[in-house]
Amino acid sequence: MNKPKKVALAYSGGLDTSVIIPWLRENYGCEVVAVCGDIGQGDELEGIVEKAKSSGASEIHVEDMREEFVTQYLWPMVRAGAVYEHKYLLGTSIARPLLAKRQVEVALRTGCDALSHGCTGKGNDQVRFELAYKALAPHLQVIAPWREWTIRSREDALRYAAERKIPVDASTTKIYSRDRNIWHISHEGGALEDPANAPPDDVWMLTRHPWEAPDTPAQVTIGFERGTPVSVDGKKMSGVEIVQALNKLGGEHGIGRIDLVENRFVGIKSRGCYETPGGTQIVLAHRELEALTLDRSTLHYKQRLALDYAEMVYNGFWFTPLREALDAFVSKTQETVTGEVTLRLRKGQVDVLSRQSPYSLYSLDIASFTMGASYDQKDALGFINLLGLPMKVRASVLGSQK
Repeated sequence: MNKPKKVALAYSGGLDTSVIIPWLRENYGCEVVAVCGDIGQGDELEGIVEKAKSSGASEIHVEDMREEFVTQYLWPMVRAGAVYEHKYLLGTSIARPLLAKRQVEVALRTGCDALSHGCTGKGNDQVRFELAYKALAPHLQVIAPWREWTIRSREDALRYAAERKIPVDASTTKIYSRDRNIWHISHEGGALEDPANAPPDDVWMLTRHPWEAPDTPAQVTIGFERGTPVSVDGKKMSGVEIVQALNKLGGEHGIGRIDLVENRFVGIKSRGCYETPGGTQIVLAHRELEALTLDRSTLHYKQRLALDYAEMVYNGFWFTPLREALDAFVSKTQETVTGEVTLRLRKGQVDVLSRQSPYSLYSLDIASFTMGASYDQKDALGFINLLGLPMKVRASVLGSQK
């Protein structure tokens, strides 16, 4: 394979991607275009342009993609009800398709003939990035340094950076590997590598310890239109504003901590801790509103598909006909998922206080213990007889053979 002349690198400004820039130049003799998307990393992006240039990038492209991330990626996932292995709200997984898409767009616009990323050869992210590349720009060469170079540890990477005077913030004392965006932050490594260890207090960054949260609970009302969050406490907000507001409130009350041993797509188990304070509230409120507005058959079928949707996101199959087809199904189910859900937050716990919708299928006349005219209890006899007919026949057959 010919060596590329210009490579677009998915650049975060961290240790790995900082040393990848000079490594690509030295080993491939190419220009490097650093591509970074702001999806809510916060102060991690401070000085990133200067850092990329100091590392040897010929170009650096940084773009605020927070609103696109929320509206085009997070909200479809919320509407689908996708949660991986009961706990994980897919904060890292759902970000990769957007970052890869923007990387490809910049690569094509700037005349790059290859793509590169800083994912290791044993993680999920390499799959997510490269499946997106295959869907969006299959003709571009892909370079994955972690599958090629001799660097094997953080210490090796730090040494490599120091020898080339590459500015990095990392050090051997930084224990945890973290990934942050507007939806969540993940923590891996250090004491967390042994699932027998409780998460140390220094792991958590976005949320207070529940014991240190206020004694007085908070209440919050989240409004939805057709399954999409649109307001907080009656105030219309943009997607970014909604997530930020709920992150702040949830973080103060210790909401959204997850400790998970998960099955990676590449075939190994890993242990990580996740903080998703706003997302925890949104996912719960949406689920409660669906319980009020969807009929039983649709709700139960959608719950089964939600598992498939979560695996699809986790495994990196975002740019696929299946995801588009599932989104079409989900959109149909969300036509009546409009209303408000009020939650109470207290010391790490979230309780549902109220659910309201103009499309509520809950009939007080039917559900009440007070007998109303809309439900004739005598109808239950024929219903039970028909349901139990196969059981009755089988029991009779087995009884006659004794």
